[in-house]
Amino acid sequence: MHEIIIKPKLAENYTEDTWLKLRDAVGAIQNSTSIKYNLEELYQAVENLCSYKVSPTLYKQLRQVCEDHVQAQIHQFREYPFICIKSLDNLSFLKRMNRCWQDHCRQTIMIRSIFLFLDRTYVLQNSLLPSIWDTGLELFRIHIVSDSAVQKRTVDGILEQIELERNGETVDRSLLRSLLGMLSDLQVYKDSFEEQFLIETNRLYAAEGQRLMQERDVPEYLHHVARRLEEENDRIMSYLDQSTQKPLICCVEKQLLGEHMTAILQKGLSTLLDENRVTELALLYQLFSKVKGGLPTLLQFWRDYIKSFGGEIVCTPEKDKDMVQDLLDFKDKMDNVAQNCFARNEGFINAMKEAFETFINKRPNKPAELIAKYVDSKLRAGNKEATEEELERILDKIMIIFRFIHGKDVFEAFYKKDLAKRLLVGKSASVDAEKSMLSKLKHECGAAFTSKLEGMFKDMELSKDIMIQFKQYMQNQSEPSNIELTVNILTMGYWPSYTPMEVHLPPEMVKLQEVFKLFYLGKHSGRKLQWQPTLGHAVLKAEFKEGKKEVQVSLFQTLVLLMFNEGEEFSIEEIRTATGIEEGELRRTLQSLACGKARVLNKNPRGKDVEDGDRFNFNNDFKHKLFRIKINQIQMKETVEEQVSTTERVFQDRQYQIDAAVVRIMKMRKTLSHNLLVSELYNQLKFPVKPGDLKKRIESLIDRDYMERDKETPNQYHYVA
Repeated sequence: MHEIIIKPKLAENYTEDTWLKLRDAVGAIQNSTSIKYNLEELYQAVENLCSYKVSPTLYKQLRQVCEDHVQAQIHQFREYPFICIKSLDNLSFLKRMNRCWQDHCRQTIMIRSIFLFLDRTYVLQNSLLPSIWDTGLELFRIHIVSDSAVQKRTVDGILEQIELERNGETVDRSLLRSLLGMLSDLQVYKDSFEEQFLIETNRLYAAEGQRLMQERDVPEYLHHVARRLEEENDRIMSYLDQSTQKPLICCVEKQLLGEHMTAILQKGLSTLLDENRVTELALLYQLFSKVKGGLPTLLQFWRDYIKSFGGEIVCTPEKDKDMVQDLLDFKDKMDNVAQNCFARNEGFINAMKEAFETFINKRPNKPAELIAKYVDSKLRAGNKEATEEELERILDKIMIIFRFIHGKDVFEAFYKKDLAKRLLVGKSASVDAEKSMLSKLKHECGAAFTSKLEGMFKDMELSKDIMIQFKQYMQNQSEPSNIELTVNILTMGYWPSYTPMEVHLPPEMVKLQEVFKLFYLGKHSGRKLQWQPTLGHAVLKAEFKEGKKEVQVSLFQTLVLLMFNEGEEFSIEEIRTATGIEEGELRRTLQSLACGKARVLNKNPRGKDVEDGDRFNFNNDFKHKLFRIKINQIQMKETVEEQVSTTERVFQDRQYQIDAAVVRIMKMRKTLSHNLLVSELYNQLKFPVKPGDLKKRIESLIDRDYMERDKETPNQYHYVA
């Protein structure tokens, strides 16, 4: 670079000549023609002018030249007609605007590079002056983009292109990106474009939401909403300003989701849950979580669905046979939805628990009874469905359902009755599984709940020890018996109460009973033995034409079969007189022996039911592939009777518990109003109870002088010591 030395007297001429040279260069840049001068030379010329203290004039003249050029550009846009515009005309207009903008940016960069010294010295030192680049933007904004007709045409054109793209057509995204970048750079994006863009978006999606909610099913609609949101996010990444993201997405979510939340859930949630549409349910949750009030609305519908569906399972007597399995399957299904679709949201999990607790207690007692019977079916020998690990998992699931039940004493009563059968008949599939279930119940309800059940296990273990001692005792007898006797000693308070029934036992059995009684009372004085023939069972050896068999039967079946050692044929009346078995029990016993699969007796006349006048004889032609045959006692009618009596026992136990609780509270408080007493009782009692039942028990205790009414305030009670 050559240093130019100017003599003072030539300074003025030099300044003017240099400016003319610079103006020619700027004009060449603006007209896209070749510059006559070297850029380095021009840069040096600017630096020299600045050293002559003419920077203010130079800056002013440069701005004026640029302004004149920009003002001239507006004419090319006014050539376009502004009425009855076709989309092709709009696109052509946008392309021309983009060319103008791109040219302007390129020209401004070139001019700034020549006048860089001016920009970095004079302009930088004057904070009120815009830089050369900012000046270029300001001039373009003032003279072109701020022209109302040009701005409207530009914005309308951009909006038209976006609408075309939303309708599935391909548009020039780079053109849109450039033009929207221009509006952003010129700081008119928000006012000139975004506001109108959001209004149009709102209008479009409001109409689309209304139309598609009518036309499409919910899964299809949800996928459409997700696709629309994805498209709009892609639009933001491709050409919209980032500042538009939040209001744009909010607008789409509001119009496609927020305005239709209830309609979507009413129309489709039940179907999605019924059909276990996991993908759509996850999408539903994801979309609703974006909208104000979305999740609370979804939660309410989810809770109502569970109550409705579960209520139908519990309150439909025809479904009682499968109720527990249906409840377990339903709980698994809802757990899966909560875990995998609803992001393990604690609110949804708690709502599910609340809904289960509500519907399962709509029908008092029955679910508790059926759960106990379901556990019995799983713990009974012969249940080959599950391995030990699977059985443990089933019991864990049962405990979850069990937690929802209010009347747990009903479950306990039926569970105890079934456990007794399993233990006494040796029907338990696994002692480990039995004790595991007992441990779960103890953990859930406390030691008091399981104390009697644990007592039953202790009785069985003690009975084994006693029988070892009894066998040793029998070996020392002078007349050993040919009958092998096994006795279970049951503590009356632990086991279900059984109705005593007197039957006529053979002399050999009576004698053996007396021997055992003598042995046992000799060891445990002061105790009383009460025999329970209804629980007895035996293994008989029988001879048929086919050969010898062993028949495993109940004690009642035993007494009937032993009669055929003494005679060929008997009537029902003769059998009843000889055995002493109650008539209903005898009919069921004969039915099991003569009308079941293993018919060791023949009935005349033949038939499924035992009638008066029927006669029975031994079936010598009986055949069976097994050596030991178990003949089940028919218990269907007995089960119905047992259900009623078990439920009645629970009801009676509750009366005692209410009485005890009232006395306990009154003894401690001495004086209490009716409302406070009832409130205390609700806190203490662990089973559901109606206010009317409490009132009856309070009246009963007043009649029995445990407490009395206040003479002046009848609603007040006093404890009577």
